[in-house]
Amino acid sequence: MDIVNEQGSEMEIPSHENEDNEHAIKESNDYRYAGFWMRFWAYLFDIIVLFGVNSFLLSPFKFVNDGLPVDIWLWTWNGLFAGAIYYVYFLLMTKFFGQTIGKMILGLKVVQQDEHNKNLSWYDVIFREVVGRFIYNAFLILKLLYVVIGFTNEKQGLHDILGSTRVVHESSM
Repeated sequence: MDIVNEQGSEMEIPSHENEDNEHAIKESNDYRYAGFWMRFWAYLFDIIVLFGVNSFLLSPFKFVNDGLPVDIWLWTWNGLFAGAIYYVYFLLMTKFFGQTIGKMILGLKVVQQDEHNKNLSWYDVIFREVVGRFIYNAFLILKLLYVVIGFTNEKQGLHDILGSTRVVHESSM
């Protein structure tokens, strides 16, 4: 928008209309969803990271009980701590960063299903990362449910549906 100042020359006044229009257009665009293979590679990177973290944090247990596993009913100390580290890693990384290290490497991000640019709630992240992953990990055969990602419109897996989330490419945000 141009106006004429007291000296008779034209001045341009910055308009916020363009910024608002660009923001509305950005929100109305659909995200580019991450498919099965991108998410598979991100998960593989995360497993490598977790292997390193577990190797470092759980190595002191090798000096307990002469290197033999310490059993607690059906589990071992190492197994319990490794499981806790696994779930806490996915829970905290997704809650605070919206992505794990594997997703960071590949440029993926977890977002709310219906809310644009809204932070993930604890409720959604717990259902996505703890309940959903527990269902997948409870029985090996249930890992096949990841294939659902390839057949849904928004590339959602069971854990995404439980947590009301989607995984998108950061470049589409």
